[in-house]
Amino acid sequence: MNRTFTLALGLSALLLAQHAAAQLTFFEWDGFRGRSFVSDRSTANFAYHGFNDRASSAIVDRGRWEVCEDADFRGRCVILSPGQYPTLAAMGLDRRVSSSRRAPKQANVAYVAPPPPSAPPYNYYPRHGERLYQASVVAVRAVLGPPEQRCWVEREQVAGSSPNVPGAIIGGILGGVLGHQIGGGRGQDVATAVGAVGGAAVGANVGRGPTYTQDVQKCAAVPGSARPEYWDVTYVFQGREYRAQLGFPPGPTITVNGRGEPRA
Repeated sequence: MNRTFTLALGLSALLLAQHAAAQLTFFEWDGFRGRSFVSDRSTANFAYHGFNDRASSAIVDRGRWEVCEDADFRGRCVILSPGQYPTLAAMGLDRRVSSSRRAPKQANVAYVAPPPPSAPPYNYYPRHGERLYQASVVAVRAVLGPPEQRCWVEREQVAGSSPNVPGAIIGGILGGVLGHQIGGGRGQDVATAVGAVGGAAVGANVGRGPTYTQDVQKCAAVPGSARPEYWDVTYVFQGREYRAQLGFPPGPTITVNGRGEPRA
């Protein structure tokens, strides 16, 4: 076997391996939840696989994929690059995918999806050709996030401005003088005091604006209202105990691969 033929054979095997590793996984719900459909080749009609118009999120492992609304790669199509897409709604494909294939080099599509945002990767999705099993759940612990903050609006009375301190002083002096001129003896002292207090009150309000009401927002943390951030799950598979953090509460069993890794 000559060297050129050996090199060509090796290159062909490499291309075949890369093509086989290419994978597109669709999920029934946002956030890679619900039933999944895994494909490593062109799928002209999802109806044959019971997944027509069901996909809400997707994960592309390798290569670029053309995803279309109608069967046989017709209708509006979108190009998806490698990455994880927690929702297809942003590109108008939520529950509207009917066919998919490796994107041709000269694909005539209306929209090329931007690269998915960087986020903690979701690793529990099924891989093509992977054999799956059921493992028994033995313990579940909900890990709560911070308590919720609830806000409301109250109406409060607000004075137009602060009291007029100089006016209060002048009003008190004038009121005392006027009160001193009323009556005599003990009655004159009382009248002087009353006049000073009354004059101070009047003087303090000189220049002050009218009282009005306004809406004031108030907030408080509500104890006991925190939602679970994740579920810490302990399960047993083939006699060994495993733990995983899931974004949803599991049932009596969870799906795992041959290494005991969750597949949801």
